[in-house]
Amino acid sequence: MILEAFFKRIETQYEQQLPFVVYRKPNKSEVKVLLQQTADLYFTTKFIEQGFVFSPFDDSVNTVLMPFKNSEVLIAECKTTQSGSAYKATEIQRNSTDEKFKNYHIKLVKKGVEAIKNDAFKKVVLSRTEDVLLQEVNPISIFQRLLNNYLSAFVYCWYHPKIGLWLGATPETLVKIEGNRFSIMALAGTQVYNGTLDVVWQDKEIKEQQFVTDFVVDNLKPLVESIEVSDTNTVKAGNLLHLKTMISAQLKLDSNLKEVISAIHPTPAVCGVPKQAAKDFILNYENYNREFYTGFLGELNLETTTTLRSGKRNIENRAYTFNRKSTQLYVNLRCMQLKNSQATIYVGGGITKSSDAEKEWDETVAKSLVIKNVLS
Repeated sequence: MILEAFFKRIETQYEQQLPFVVYRKPNKSEVKVLLQQTADLYFTTKFIEQGFVFSPFDDSVNTVLMPFKNSEVLIAECKTTQSGSAYKATEIQRNSTDEKFKNYHIKLVKKGVEAIKNDAFKKVVLSRTEDVLLQEVNPISIFQRLLNNYLSAFVYCWYHPKIGLWLGATPETLVKIEGNRFSIMALAGTQVYNGTLDVVWQDKEIKEQQFVTDFVVDNLKPLVESIEVSDTNTVKAGNLLHLKTMISAQLKLDSNLKEVISAIHPTPAVCGVPKQAAKDFILNYENYNREFYTGFLGELNLETTTTLRSGKRNIENRAYTFNRKSTQLYVNLRCMQLKNSQATIYVGGGITKSSDAEKEWDETVAKSLVIKNVLS
């Protein structure tokens, strides 16, 4: 589909106040949009439907579903090149230097460290918001700039008139499942990218990453036949570096997707360890509703066709095709919510016993630039 017509169709959907989600997977050129035909609000609790899901941080709240069967699906090729569009620091960064916001977050981090030292939990992820007045309120234009700036991220724009408008460029995969094989990304630790991946990680970041990996492995063991853990590598996401470990496994025949999601969401990368104690602390002390920030989103039970060729000469290398269900879900990080002429940006960081509150504040400021980079 011609790109100009593709984006025009999305703008028309938005003007008509009808739900849609447009997205591009990491390191791909294909951009896909689901245009829901009515303004009805659908949910899923069993994760057996086909569609696109948008789930909140609080796993006690239902997941929103845009069903494939009630949507028009369009695909376009959008080849982009990495660009480094500048942001207007004097206008956009004003909340980062506001002492009231800074002092509150630093006190929150210190409270989290104190709770860890008192054995309430081992790690907690604490976050905050920033409000930015927009010079341009066209979400499709902002989405296009996200496409150009963050080639290796899952980039999306999601809208439902009964819930709101969200955009993001997340570096983190929650889970990818095809058939009974799946993989999960454990991503944690943060430092600013300064031109090289050859960096030294402090003990705090290494332990934070290990918490995430151990949590995923331990919680998946009852559901899988086998499990493999990769080496931990340094990866770049926008202007930041993180530690990444890939975990792959094969589901038991009697296990299902809902059980996998319940076992790992929210992960220690966005919540903490143990999960329930960290979640309770977040809900009690963060002083705002995360909504869909640190939730997850992506394709649910998409039908895919795989072609295999037999190696047996006597049947002329005959091709065999079979269908599988594929699910690809991403953690909703580096995101914002647009409302009226304002963008609310969500940022956070993992807190351990050795966390320094001032440095944790600086980390959230660095993370906020991922989104601020496209708002001017």
